[in-house]
Amino acid sequence: FFQKTLLAVKGWFTLFGWPKGQNPISIPHSLRRDVCKVQMTVAQEKVFTRNLGKDKGFCEMVFNLNGDSLPGIAASQSLSLEPTERMLQLHWQHSALLSFLKSQGACLPHVMPEFLLEPEDYKLWIKVKKEKTTMRVDRFGDEHVFVLEDSTFETMSKRAWIDVLLQIYKVFVLRRVSSRSRTDPSNLESLQNMPRIKSNLLGSNIYSPYERTILTWLNKHYEENRKIVWKDCQKGGVPPRRWIVNFDRDLLDGLVLAAQMAAYCPYLIATHFIRMYTDPKTPQQFLHNCLIFVKAMHAVGLNIDIKV
Repeated sequence: FFQKTLLAVKGWFTLFGWPKGQNPISIPHSLRRDVCKVQMTVAQEKVFTRNLGKDKGFCEMVFNLNGDSLPGIAASQSLSLEPTERMLQLHWQHSALLSFLKSQGACLPHVMPEFLLEPEDYKLWIKVKKEKTTMRVDRFGDEHVFVLEDSTFETMSKRAWIDVLLQIYKVFVLRRVSSRSRTDPSNLESLQNMPRIKSNLLGSNIYSPYERTILTWLNKHYEENRKIVWKDCQKGGVPPRRWIVNFDRDLLDGLVLAAQMAAYCPYLIATHFIRMYTDPKTPQQFLHNCLIFVKAMHAVGLNIDIKV
């Protein structure tokens, strides 16, 4: 599951995260390397300035998705060539990024700024932390510094960067989802008894208002289209009414997603969706439905990192 999440995140940000077309990324390596960081091969100057207008870096991606600069992080970053000072600058920059994301509704209590550093910078951070801790211990008593081993740090850093990207998607991209809806009067009768998803801020402790708007959209199109898409289906007839309340179990059989696509590409009904099981019971039937949906995505050119 973690690997599939990583591939999905990497694919989306590679294709859509940048203002001037695709830019392949790796998680966490290219993000840590490109996060406005000076390379040690630069001529021995006291300060190195990176112009994000010409160089595709992590900050440029954040600027592109946010539509504005982030507080405390300028478009042109000046970083010291002195390793410890540069590490402290990057640590502060990561802290500023995390604080801003949290202020916008991101859920990142488990991600520490040091997890976003390069391994060598993390070791420097530990060294500085230990020196400061030693000074405090001399004055106030016992204090412990928790240190991650190299392999553990790599795992933690990869997970931290994935979570940061997912939360960036939530607060910068999903917030563009409009809550406005247009209801065809002819469909009011079929929709009036459909359960509603609360869109207020306290409506869920799992999903954001934007994610709940998408759930409402899924419910609406499924209810509107289930009798149209599968009215002539020979593998179970018209599927029953359902309430879609999550993005995992309720989408497993492919029917809800097929109903969404049928709303925009009705020509796929006769060629693909009519062959789906509308009451799947076995893993093979679930797989059959999902393979048909994937083939439909290929047919309309939406096969982004999706393989049959």
